Amino acid sequence: MGVNGDEAFASALELAARLRAGELSSAELVQHFLDRIAELNPRLDAYLTVATEQSQAAARDADARLAAARRSGETPPAFLGVPISIKDLNDTAGIVTTHGTATWAARVPDTDDEVVARARQAGFVILGKTNTPEFGSRSTTRTLAYPPGRNPWDPERSPGGSSGGAAAALAAGLCPISLGSDGGGSIRIPSAWCGVFGLKPSRGRVSGAPGPQSWNATDGPITRTVADAAALLDAISGYATGDSWWAPSPARPFLAEVGAPPGRLKIAWTTKHPDPTATVERAWVDAVADTVALLADLGHDVVEADPPTIDVVGAALLPASSLAARPDLPPVETLDTPNRTLVAFAAAASATDLAAAEQSLQADTRRVVAFFTDYDMVLSPTLAAGPPPIDDVLMGDEDWEGLLSLMRVVAFTPTWNMTGQPAVAVPAGFDAEGMPVSVQLVGRPAGEAALVRLAAQLEEARPWRQHRPPIS
Repeated sequence: MGVNGDEAFASALELAARLRAGELSSAELVQHFLDRIAELNPRLDAYLTVATEQSQAAARDADARLAAARRSGETPPAFLGVPISIKDLNDTAGIVTTHGTATWAARVPDTDDEVVARARQAGFVILGKTNTPEFGSRSTTRTLAYPPGRNPWDPERSPGGSSGGAAAALAAGLCPISLGSDGGGSIRIPSAWCGVFGLKPSRGRVSGAPGPQSWNATDGPITRTVADAAALLDAISGYATGDSWWAPSPARPFLAEVGAPPGRLKIAWTTKHPDPTATVERAWVDAVADTVALLADLGHDVVEADPPTIDVVGAALLPASSLAARPDLPPVETLDTPNRTLVAFAAAASATDLAAAEQSLQADTRRVVAFFTDYDMVLSPTLAAGPPPIDDVLMGDEDWEGLLSLMRVVAFTPTWNMTGQPAVAVPAGFDAEGMPVSVQLVGRPAGEAALVRLAAQLEEARPWRQHRPPIS
């Protein structure tokens, strides 16, 4: 049958099934996305690097393997021949990997990160590397060295960050599935602002190998459907030798949870901003109210209750210190303002300050997780407002005050990185300007299975994948 034009917005699982059946080839599918990237990426800067030759060669190899599997009757890897985008914070062997920093503009790693290796083992073909702020340190996709990422729903606005390029590429039909990462909301923020589904796994669910395991950041899926997110999580999750911590293995594949009854859940909902001086825009409050009504109609117990808060600013010393301690950190004078600010923040702190911040965070985490003794999940707005314009102060060279201003917009997401709990951003309609809005669901520790079941139930009741941005 070949490419018919609908593939740009098909799910990855749908494309995988068509490839296995021989209804289209990986070569023509990859070329279809490369052509769309060539047409639309100059308007979005979703990709920093397009791996044209590498993806074409990998697609030809995938087609040969698919043909051999059809002849032999063997089952090929789940996503053999399906294109994927990889966030430019992940090392990819043979493909330029900048981490958003100017010094590494021509850096080509010799090896894959573990999560990339697992994606390749699942059969994915890497289209290229998506735009990200330098070392993922801000919630908009802006760097000194590279063009800012743009939102496909309005290219004059940010797609969010730090997985902004990943979410924008997916929303615009420049890939069928994206691999992002989330250290304080970096999957959920751009998923919310770009109108797609994002899943931040539990701490330790996905290995950070070969680098040190991060306490707050994890790789995870950005997808059109809950099923795609579950299947990608199945492909990339699991312990790697030497991981400092890991999540318990699921009872069954996460994909098997899609369509499984979630049972009657007790869900706490809140629209209370963690900062009492800040407000939440009406569209995001209304999205929660609409979801509360839907969940009640679906048979769940939905109760207004505010979870405990965490001292996010105080805990910021931990990721700032991790950044400052990187042995491969480029010269500080070459970094952008947010990262210079974070390095200076870490340098001014003592070892006692760092230990105190960690102990305080652990005490706060126990209080927050204890809230889930009485509730299965928490529902909130994913964000407090829509995306800023590209030239807004929140997109600029933020100093410490600028970073705090941006924190007020993204305040609903970072708590769950600090506690290590799984969370998802679920599309929930549009605001008066036609920009996507989203709600966040947070599960118990290692509770991805329950989140997948409930998110799939919401997706069936209130579908979202039919919505496409104007630029597409």
